[in-house]
Amino acid sequence: MRLNKYIAHSGICSRRKAGDLVKNGFIKVNGKIEKDPSIMVTDTDKVEYMGKVVKAVKDNIYLLLNKPKNIITTMEDERGRKTVWDIVQSKVKTKIYPVGRLDRNTTGLLLMTNDGDLIQKLSHPSSKVKKIYEVILDKTLEEEHIEAIDKGIQLEDGLAEVDVITYIPELPPNHIGVQLHSGKNRIIRRIFESLGYEVIRLDRVYFAGLTKKDLPRGWSRFLSSKEVIMLKHFS
Repeated sequence: MRLNKYIAHSGICSRRKAGDLVKNGFIKVNGKIEKDPSIMVTDTDKVEYMGKVVKAVKDNIYLLLNKPKNIITTMEDERGRKTVWDIVQSKVKTKIYPVGRLDRNTTGLLLMTNDGDLIQKLSHPSSKVKKIYEVILDKTLEEEHIEAIDKGIQLEDGLAEVDVITYIPELPPNHIGVQLHSGKNRIIRRIFESLGYEVIRLDRVYFAGLTKKDLPRGWSRFLSSKEVIMLKHFS
């Protein structure tokens, strides 16, 4: 197994960060500092991080969380705020990491796993992972603004595009459904703010084929083998 993958599978961090740890000299292999993330290691090699031996976890964990509001999408927070890891750590024996991010005030589906390959795959822009959000605005969304968003909104970091935007049937016209695959930071909030709206509530209801069915807010569940296979073959 490649060294960066081995470290990621040990539960220390994501695969991308594992590569940085190696390049910056934090990893020893058989007693010597190793700075090449691509070298191959086996279970017979002694891999150390900060003086402690690490071992790759062979059993991957896949957990789906319905994230509540005011929870940070990190493993720890320097300000002592509650994180997604605080919610799920009692259910697992090794660390798992969020796939992507939801900001503090956004609720809904968050996939967490120790499968570094899957994290990398689903996080990469080329995967174009489908995400659906339910949005509640502070006022009615004008039809002209729906058309503008549908065409693409120019923000400070480039053109913001959505796949689908629509009113939610049988709900007031400030309840909006948005489907997109962009991974830009706070993209939905920034789109509406640029047009003079405040997002009162933002809830992710769909992620890469997974839904919130039978998953109350604040609860989590392990994925079925069928769901895991679906994600691994996601394209």
